[in-house]
Amino acid sequence: MAAAVARGGVPAAPRGEVVDGIPAGVSPVELAAMDRALELAAGGPAHGPNPRVGCVLLAADGRVLAEGRHDGAGTRHAEAAAVTAARTDGRDLRGATAVVTLEPCAHTGRTGPCAQLLLEAGVTRVLHAVDDPNPAAAGGAALLRAAGVDVVGGVRRSEGEGLLRVWLHAVRTGRPFVTLKLATTLDGRVAAADGSSRWITSSEARAHAHTVRTEVDAIAVGGGTAAADDPSLTARDADGTLAAHQPLRVVVGSAGLPDTARLRGPGGELVHERTRDLPAVLDRLARREVRHLLVEGGPTLAAAFLRAGLVDEVHAYLAPVLLGAGPAATGDLGIASIDGAMRLRPRLLRVLGPDVLLVADVDGRAGPGTSRPPVPARASASQPPDAQPSGAQPAAPAGES
Repeated sequence: MAAAVARGGVPAAPRGEVVDGIPAGVSPVELAAMDRALELAAGGPAHGPNPRVGCVLLAADGRVLAEGRHDGAGTRHAEAAAVTAARTDGRDLRGATAVVTLEPCAHTGRTGPCAQLLLEAGVTRVLHAVDDPNPAAAGGAALLRAAGVDVVGGVRRSEGEGLLRVWLHAVRTGRPFVTLKLATTLDGRVAAADGSSRWITSSEARAHAHTVRTEVDAIAVGGGTAAADDPSLTARDADGTLAAHQPLRVVVGSAGLPDTARLRGPGGELVHERTRDLPAVLDRLARREVRHLLVEGGPTLAAAFLRAGLVDEVHAYLAPVLLGAGPAATGDLGIASIDGAMRLRPRLLRVLGPDVLLVADVDGRAGPGTSRPPVPARASASQPPDAQPSGAQPAAPAGES
């Protein structure tokens, strides 16, 4: 049987076959275009309700006609940006191939449907990495196929899903992706016995933490930590000025905030959730189009999120410092035996000055020896996130303020 030929005259896998995880009929030229589209997408804003998407338009002979990416809610989608660039340069898109990191949308929101735009432009082949799970936007591939366009999905799927992991989680589950940040000494302390904590970690680690803040939609702390540490919860550039994007600032718990609190100063909008119901908090944040929530402390709120099984990822900044006393990184998790320990899956290890950052995924399974144990009944509503148990030490600071 003769080898199949894809765009650019380069041999591709025969129809009906999958080679090295690549769908049939996809050429090296198209794979290179998808790699470029992923690179473009990664350059878009990580925060906001919309996914990061990149698009490359190829001519029938494999030449790149135009590129585009989505730069956030209210801006052109990647496909529209690429089509606009091509038209501006006088490029004819009839018979072109669109290589996109996410299935072209089929709905009209702030912008028009990308699937229809590609049809009108004369595109006859579309490759995408990830199927769109959003029921409001999905259906673009079916619309294109119905119009006779050759559509191939799953091209570089794992890379596409890795790029969109936060957004995909939020859309599929209906709640924000939750990252728990810990900044501790080698012996697991977040402050000294007298409550002082500035600074446990280095300037390099704190700078990285501020970069993470610019990539999330909201930051949460418990009411006890807000009162004890008076954080600003802003995202700052290296020179100390406020970054262009400021995440929503969320205080969870019944403790009040004084008028002079730094949280009332410049920065993102302040939201005070006077409740101990964390799923309800996440539901309200989801309705505000929060896709990524960063939980920064203190130990009581961290434990509440962990015990509720609501943490998806942990960022642990570890400093080569010993204190021997002081509050621990989390409160009681209800774990009595090593058999019930939360065991996370490390994904990244990075040196930041004298410190180390460990990024670990929290497994979704429940049960002994896994990372999300069943939540004990006594943890359900007996203690708000900002409350201090009898005999406990003062609320620990959240870390970088």
